[in-house]
Parts: sequence; C-alpha cells; structure tokens
Amino acid sequence: MPIPLNKPVQAAAKDVLQRLVGHITPESTETSIATAAAAMLAERGYPDTWYYNCPAFVLLGSRSKASLSGRVYVPSTEPVGSRNLVTIDLSPRSGDIWGDCARSFYIEEGVARIVPSTPEFVSGYETESRLHQKMRAFVRPDTSFHDLYEFANAQIREEGFENLDFLGNVGHSICQHRDDRQYIEAGNHRRLGEVACFTFEPHISQHGGRWGFKHENIYYFDNSGAVMEL
Repeated sequence: MPIPLNKPVQAAAKDVLQRLVGHITPESTETSIATAAAAMLAERGYPDTWYYNCPAFVLLGSRSKASLSGRVYVPSTEPVGSRNLVTIDLSPRSGDIWGDCARSFYIEEGVARIVPSTPEFVSGYETESRLHQKMRAFVRPDTSFHDLYEFANAQIREEGFENLDFLGNVGHSICQHRDDRQYIEAGNHRRLGEVACFTFEPHISQHGGRWGFKHENIYYFDNSGAVMEL
C-alpha cells in the first residue's frame, strides 16, 4: 500500500503542535490556544477542518478528563496557571483529505513541555508511549477493530489506568466523510486493513487521578503488512 495522501496534512498538524509548545503560557486558556492553533494551521494552508467547526479541540485542567464531542465543544477561559495538563487535538483537512493528531502538554513551573519531569505527569506520558508501542506490535491488516478495542482496553487496565472515552473507543478510521468513520469499538469486526489508515488515541487517566492523558497518531500498513506511523 502506498503512503496515504494524508501525509502533508498530518505533517502540518504535527508541526503546529510543536510550535504551540512555545506559545502556551500561564495566562493561556483553551480559547486562546484554540485560536492560535487554528491560525497556525491556516498559515500552513489548512484553514478548514473535518471535525464539525472545531479545527483545534483543547482541554486543560479540570476538563482534561472530559470526554466531549466537537459537536458541543466550547473552549473555556480557565487559565493554564503554573501547573497543568493541556491536550490539543488538531483536525485539519484539504478537500476530503484529513489530518488528525493530538498531544498532551505538561505545564511545570509555568513552562510547557512535551516531555514532563514530574512523576504524576511522567506516569501518564510513559503509559501512552507504551500503549502505542504495544498496539504496533499487536496489529496486522487482518486484525479487526473489535480485536484492537479489546487488546487496548486490556492494556490500559494492566497499566493501572482507565479509558476516559465514554464508549471505551481508542480511535477510528480516516476517511472522506465524518459520518463514515469506523470506530475501534466493541462489535466492529471489520479488519483494519480494509481502511486506508486509522487513528490510535487512547484517552486515559490513573484511577482516581486528576489528569487525562492523550496521544494520537495516524497509522497505516505498508506493502509488507507492517504498521507505520503517518
């Protein structure tokens, strides 16, 4: 399978997420971060989004554990402050070609970081990394969405975390129309290899923990059947 056409759009989303690290300050809010992210995407040539009217879905602080749809999302004005977790999920599109990428940023002593240093943040960061590694070792083109759902949720539990998605989903296919997405959910026995590419985006928290962690990439299978990050 050739590299999906989504690569340039996804590269723009990743670039904007990297740039946002230096933009986040203690005075930032979901509203200001979402506005800045949308402007950066537009500068890169991607002013449009496939995710309702929500090119940048930002959750922080008291809402980092919230499982919300972009259909009802309204960014808040809660300030970041000196210690916080901020998750930014970008969904640019070019025509019917999508990008979809999310990262959690860790605010320590007023400074935003991609890689945290404090234990309560390190635990979530490293767990997300392991979940992606384990997923890549598990999936093959004939793996079903249901099988990956069961595997991912078992791994989340083994890590001592809980899945914050209200349906337990951990991702979806990348397609041309929003309502055509195939979800990594219970009972979906279509094979991953039937779609061009898919996201893996576990939204997790330690049991009783304060923070909701998220890390999202798009993946596809190459001609040998190996899973690759877009």
